[in-house]
Amino acid sequence: MVSAVAKAPASPSSLASADRADRYHVSIEQYAQFRRDGYLVVRNLVSPEEVAELKQHTEDLMQGKLPEQQASKSQHLNSSGSAVQVNDFGAPPEHLSPEEKANYFLRIHMLHRKLALHERYLLHPRVLDVLEVLIGPDLLALQTMLFLKPPQSAGQGWHQDSFYIPSHPDTLCGAWIAIDDCDEQNGAMWFAKGSGVEPVYPPCPEAGYGFGDKIVADIKYVKDVSNTDDAKNLLTPTANKYDQILASAKRGDVAFFNGHVLHRSKKNWSTDRYRRSFVSHYCNARSYTQWGYDETRGAEGRDTATGSTNASHILARGDTHLPFAQPKFGTPCAATIPREEPNSEYQRIARMIQVNNNGLLGCALADPTRVDDDDEPTDPKSGGGY
Repeated sequence: MVSAVAKAPASPSSLASADRADRYHVSIEQYAQFRRDGYLVVRNLVSPEEVAELKQHTEDLMQGKLPEQQASKSQHLNSSGSAVQVNDFGAPPEHLSPEEKANYFLRIHMLHRKLALHERYLLHPRVLDVLEVLIGPDLLALQTMLFLKPPQSAGQGWHQDSFYIPSHPDTLCGAWIAIDDCDEQNGAMWFAKGSGVEPVYPPCPEAGYGFGDKIVADIKYVKDVSNTDDAKNLLTPTANKYDQILASAKRGDVAFFNGHVLHRSKKNWSTDRYRRSFVSHYCNARSYTQWGYDETRGAEGRDTATGSTNASHILARGDTHLPFAQPKFGTPCAATIPREEPNSEYQRIARMIQVNNNGLLGCALADPTRVDDDDEPTDPKSGGGY
């Protein structure tokens, strides 16, 4: 499908520039809310034209109309015939009706490694503008998920994203783009407001996959994380310590949430409304991760000595001392800036942070006879001054 909003490619530096006409500027109030609550919903961050493109793309994918699906012809039948989660995106079985095809997929992972459009929205400049303030200035783009959530489909129980996607230091942040309006009726997200201050609760040995802060002295181990049955999900008592807030959103709104904040979604109770969303995850590009190895990159995607998979992920903004991947479809970003050229945007940020060359307020010899603003000599024995 030809993009309805296709534009001439911009340079990576211009996309990151503080002078970009459509750059989003995070306010102090928004910055404080994200730090305090663990999440932030930015209204109208993605344009109506872009949301229309995402919606059309998603509807074509649901019907198996994408050229890549026609070429693949993969089948993803399960025993019940209900919606399935896949890491591939072959067309739904041809014998299904259009309605059955629309309800076939529940969510699909990592399509930015297979589709140019998903790579482009993973590296959406205005989404990166917000992330640059919240966890930047150096950004590593890790993951994409396309949630389709058909009518009557189940939600996901309380969980923390860093339980699934570890980074060290832990700087994980999700960005959830609403393709459809969402509310309580069709399964909008809920957040345990303020729970981003919690450690990440590790899995019990029998629970299998998962990560957590095991060196916290009195940490509790959990199981059935993401289970919609609150009685079984051992994160429920932690979530119940906090106000639980419904994050309703309109199409084009983007919810940002840190890797520790507890969140969930409930069932799509509607009979005719989808709750589609494009979700990406990022961390600071200075963080180390062993998650998300891209097998198609072969040995270049993972360091065999350390297990680092940073080289499987795309440097979206800024710079890093760690390896990183180039975007497979050439979407302009920090990774596409030739390394021998100065990254002017990163240097601008560095200068902004480090006004003085040593981080101090200046150097001077101590002077016990110095006169303060009140014209009274400072008594060196009084401990006055700084």
